[in-house]
Amino acid sequence: MKFILAAILCGLAFAASATASPHSRYWGAWIGSQLTGREAPWQMAAARRFEARVGHGLSLLEFSAPFAECGDGRCSFYTFPTHEMTKIRRHGAIPLFGWNSGSSGGNPENFGLDELLAGRYDSHIRAFARDARDWGHPFFLRFDWEMNGSWFPWGTGVAGGTPAEFRAAWRHVHRIFDRFGADNATWVWCPFASDEPLGPFYPGDRFVDWTCLDAYNWGPESALQLPWRSFRELFGPAYHQVAERVAPDKPMLIAEVASTGSPEEKAAWIDDMFASLRQGFGRIRGLVWFDKVDNGVEWPLEGSPLATEAFGRGLERGYRESVFSRLRRSPIPPPR
Repeated sequence: MKFILAAILCGLAFAASATASPHSRYWGAWIGSQLTGREAPWQMAAARRFEARVGHGLSLLEFSAPFAECGDGRCSFYTFPTHEMTKIRRHGAIPLFGWNSGSSGGNPENFGLDELLAGRYDSHIRAFARDARDWGHPFFLRFDWEMNGSWFPWGTGVAGGTPAEFRAAWRHVHRIFDRFGADNATWVWCPFASDEPLGPFYPGDRFVDWTCLDAYNWGPESALQLPWRSFRELFGPAYHQVAERVAPDKPMLIAEVASTGSPEEKAAWIDDMFASLRQGFGRIRGLVWFDKVDNGVEWPLEGSPLATEAFGRGLERGYRESVFSRLRRSPIPPPR
């Protein structure tokens, strides 16, 4: 009887932790060039202008880079962005760096998971890991995100890529970081929110610190002409799958979210997003707005005062601001 009662209490405790809103969350943005002519963090004035519009200080600043830039049959590999990481940290935010095993400006088939697993890029990964270690401060590393889609070179079905191959590639890169002592990287596993099985893409608890989801409300007026979907409709099925079955012990980020719509519609969608987060989604401990014009869609908040005000209102309840220039712990813990 005691065992049954303990099991029931344990189940109730988990249900509460998976659905109840946490005390606080990190929040941030992936900020495009529309504010100053250059993206943050290359131009940190963009971050400051964004904060001024919203009325709150960022705790996360997201940016990304591939392995390399290619052109005219040659590829130049990017180094660890030490300078940009330092600017973000001095600003008081935590870097959320999207690092991907693809290339810009070249043939993406040259950067397949099979080649990564064969060791073709090991020297680059080793140099990157050494530089990350030498920088020495905690940061989120969102490696090869949205792997369950087919729009990136590392995605499922691209050049014959499989979930098993993705898992192996993730572990391969992680082990190189381990070997070089780059333990200041907090590893973020980030599929696109889908009701399809996500477990086959999960590298395992030892190789993941935070889980993550991305999704967008494209709406019927966008190029994709998709039905209007609320935050709960977009994220609910994937959230429950990850939080309850795939990785129930990991905190979660929303690393990309945005909505289309008229100023009134966008503001209403944002209000509903924050209301949904207060009423459930307790594993989500960080939220990042995609504040860029992309694929011809005006995702940024600042195009609509109503949307900007709605977002600022939402942040007034339990979202941490820019106080992280002295953060030391890694993996990065959820905010308290």
